[in-house]
Amino acid sequence: MKILVCISKTPDTTAKIAFTDNNTKFDTNGVQWIINPYDEWYSLVRAIELKEADASTVIHLITVGTPDADPIIRKALALGGDEAIRVNADSHDSFYIASQIAEVAKQGGYDLIFTGKETIDYNGSSIGGMVAELLDLPYISLATKFELGGSKATVTREIEGGEEVCEVNLPVVVSCQKGVAEQRIPNMRGIMAARTKPLKSIEPIAVEALTGIASFELPPPKAGVKLVSPDNVEELVRLLKEEAKVI
Repeated sequence: MKILVCISKTPDTTAKIAFTDNNTKFDTNGVQWIINPYDEWYSLVRAIELKEADASTVIHLITVGTPDADPIIRKALALGGDEAIRVNADSHDSFYIASQIAEVAKQGGYDLIFTGKETIDYNGSSIGGMVAELLDLPYISLATKFELGGSKATVTREIEGGEEVCEVNLPVVVSCQKGVAEQRIPNMRGIMAARTKPLKSIEPIAVEALTGIASFELPPPKAGVKLVSPDNVEELVRLLKEEAKVI
């Protein structure tokens, strides 16, 4: 079985967010980059678990990004990917990115394509669905459990107010979230092996981006906390009504 895992480079959650060029570009100065947690902790680790159950499984990683994403890809290889492909392009348009991934997937003949449910920087949740549409494959989102039996997968996903269990024949595209797998960290053997694993850079296909970023805006700063004495119920009610406007 061949699995393609989509990997994205995102800022560390502790990074200070700022913008440049009249708030049209993300300021990368001093930012530490990580693998998008939904890609790393859930989709990649679940793929590794499937390989541990079937040694014939091959895991390929794909990233759409510039050479500065290579260290992130190497970390993913250290976790357990067999080889990686980086499409040499810099775009934040979901359709453009999905088109590049779909083109590679068409040529690779993958049985299973995993994505994280979203990236933690743009929160688009759109890549998996677009890739599935471009490949004319079934798509299951927000998976919290993934089980494989032969050529059929059983996927548990979150829905409003509960869970839904789906059965689907491979090939399929699945976006993963918390519950699918447990976080792992690379061991020394994996880190050493990752240095020699193939990381191929390819040029993107010609695709017109459908969206562009007009501007970014930071949320308003949080106001200071007001402490109210437990005996002063009238003041608490006033604050909730006039300032918080929740009653």
